Amino acid sequence: MAQLDRLLSAMITNRADAIHLAENDVARMLVQGEQRPVTRAPLTVAQIVALLREVAPADAVAHLDAGTPTTFRYDNADGSFGVKLRTENGSLRCSIAVDDHGMFQRMTGSLRAITEEAVPSPAPTGSAPSPGVRAGASPSADPVGEARAQIDELLRALVTKGGSDLHLRVGEPPIIRLHGEMVRLEGKPLLENGFLEAMLTSIMPERNKAEFRDRNDTDYAYEIEGIARFRANAMRERKGVGAVFRVIPATVVSVEQLKIPQEVQNLCHLTKGLVLVTGPTGSGKSTTLCSLVDLVNRLRTDHVITIEDPIEFVHQNKNCIITQRQVGVHTESFKSALRAALREDPDVILVGELRDLETTSIAIETAETGHLVFGTLHTTTAASTIDRIIDQFPADRQDQIRTMLSESLKGVISQTLCKRIGGGRVAVREIMLHTPALANLIREGKTFQIPSMIQTSRKHGMITLNDALMDLVERRQVEVKEAYAKAVDKPGLVGQLKSAGHDVAFLEGEDDAAKKGPPRPAAAKR
Repeated sequence: MAQLDRLLSAMITNRADAIHLAENDVARMLVQGEQRPVTRAPLTVAQIVALLREVAPADAVAHLDAGTPTTFRYDNADGSFGVKLRTENGSLRCSIAVDDHGMFQRMTGSLRAITEEAVPSPAPTGSAPSPGVRAGASPSADPVGEARAQIDELLRALVTKGGSDLHLRVGEPPIIRLHGEMVRLEGKPLLENGFLEAMLTSIMPERNKAEFRDRNDTDYAYEIEGIARFRANAMRERKGVGAVFRVIPATVVSVEQLKIPQEVQNLCHLTKGLVLVTGPTGSGKSTTLCSLVDLVNRLRTDHVITIEDPIEFVHQNKNCIITQRQVGVHTESFKSALRAALREDPDVILVGELRDLETTSIAIETAETGHLVFGTLHTTTAASTIDRIIDQFPADRQDQIRTMLSESLKGVISQTLCKRIGGGRVAVREIMLHTPALANLIREGKTFQIPSMIQTSRKHGMITLNDALMDLVERRQVEVKEAYAKAVDKPGLVGQLKSAGHDVAFLEGEDDAAKKGPPRPAAAKR
């Protein structure tokens, strides 16, 4: 690694606009108009020249040796940088800034990080584009429109190819998640920091631009009419800006399309209670909740309030009136919106995420007082969902919460996605429904017995995750190895697979590797 790379990495990490090197002075980083020292000892001319010689092209090295002004571009893993060497009053000075399209365009207030003049970075005619530069980039009369057109093109490609997520990173081509696998889009140039940030901000609401500037990450939604809506997260990381876009279908998905069991559909007829859809990120919780709200919308004549961050699926009024509120846009937080909802004559409330103790507490109380509440948690099983809720509360309140939960919790659908044989993905769901036996287990704190109770209550529509995985394996929708990877109770699933006569030979390799442990270093020669 070149010595200069350490300074550049610190520059990107601190979101600095430039680094200044000057003889007989410490190296300084320009961050929001403030100069911060990054070395303890002053630099000598020899040290500055040595730093630059490691990374400079041959023609620039000649200027370095002669002590004459020069400019050049340097690309590394952190991005593209413009370097300008000059002399002022007989002293050697160097300024380095992020290079956007060959122009030093990073700004701090009215102060340009380096200079108003362009730093040339021409490529020979007919040569391939340099890493970090868009192919065919040229000045545009409408740079914002061009940036928006580029991001729209990538999002359309994501939907056309059937991907679920679009990943954008500096120094990489666009990447999509296709059937659970990360796939780089062929024929696309590497993304560079300046244009990637321009693409993201071209479709970002003003509120999110301010949040992105202040917090370095933000969530928002974007829609291409007739194509799809997208849930977006933009952030800054080591190499620069980055983003992930999740596809939300333009049309609402129905319970029939998702093959939601009738016992789960029956939860939508309840007049009060708490229904939770849980699972890891990317497991389809939002899609399942959307289908349940759509069923309510079709079958009931009520007022439905959704509290989301951001709004994903857009519901049109059918038999119900649906009010959709976005945290940060229409309300301050989940808990404040949930409090306000009680004064808005709701029948059904959807809480996008039970993030904190207060939101969870209000949701349980709301479910007890004559409202049907849907919510989500990032838990993997029904039993762990109950433990997670109760553990949020102080010890002196936990007995009270167990009692409230035993009455108000009407169902938990814990789901994940498995790779389907032949392509695509299929949802696998553990389903727990309210029964007197379940209420007793929750009230008495015996959640460890819940898996056994679910297993013996299949006639009531309940099913454990392992049984759901076995059903998919038996129907040849999911490979044995994939089912094992998604199981929480892996020994239990292995026992079921062996009893059903399925080949679990792939586990022998894992067991052997575990017994051997990490390879030992070779003995030193005498």
